[in-house]
Amino acid sequence: MSPLTPAAAVRDAPDCGRPQLSVSFARSREDVRDAQRLRHRVFIEELGARSGTRLNNLERDRFDPFCEHLIVRDRASGEVIGTYRLLTPERAARLGTFIAGLEFDLAPLEKLRDGLAELGRACIHSDYRSGAAIMLLWSGIASFIRAQGIRHLFGCASIGMEDGGANALAVYAAISPRHLAPVEYRVIPRTPLAPAASDCDARVPALLKGYLRLGAWVCGEPAWDPEFNTADLLVLLSLECLETRYARHFGLSTRSGCSAPVAPPAEVAVA
Repeated sequence: MSPLTPAAAVRDAPDCGRPQLSVSFARSREDVRDAQRLRHRVFIEELGARSGTRLNNLERDRFDPFCEHLIVRDRASGEVIGTYRLLTPERAARLGTFIAGLEFDLAPLEKLRDGLAELGRACIHSDYRSGAAIMLLWSGIASFIRAQGIRHLFGCASIGMEDGGANALAVYAAISPRHLAPVEYRVIPRTPLAPAASDCDARVPALLKGYLRLGAWVCGEPAWDPEFNTADLLVLLSLECLETRYARHFGLSTRSGCSAPVAPPAEVAVA
């Protein structure tokens, strides 16, 4: 495994009031398989994705060997119940791309590359979605980026396409007035969504709500991901613009000079 995954990177992460949960980076192939097993359960069995390789009830792809895998375990059962994967700038350079480059032209983010890390494949077991597991994952991410000097995080936030994309377009229309990235960070989707008539209220996924609360920007219109049949919004979080209360909670420093004001969360975006 990578030398970037010592236990010390996350051993001090708070347990968010759930002492039976622990967070760490994968330190063995079996740890990674446990994360892939959870991904299979959530993405394929629960959500019906057609993603990657699915042998032995594992959801995996060619990017996994390049990534760091953050996992939350239930101490009582030993089961992995939450996971994220992270692609560091150094690993992205070896790979030749960030993963989101398959869906978006990332040229506008090139200037951030040296301090930019990508998050993805976030999922939590259905029995543990009360909030403690995601806060523990974010605490682990915070410890990691402190240790690695990361200044920007980005990744795809997915919205289901069961309605042909109507809700995804409604979500983008609702959140973009307050949460759209500065023009220099806006990206173009390689496969934009087809126009869809919608008079429905925007239903914002929980993970996207969380990113917006942190102070993240949406970098433009959604792209269609055919493997997962989702509409993906590219989300960028500059630590310089991290909302103050969360910066304090996760022990992260912010700097003056955020390139755009962080508006108060819109009710439609985070209700």
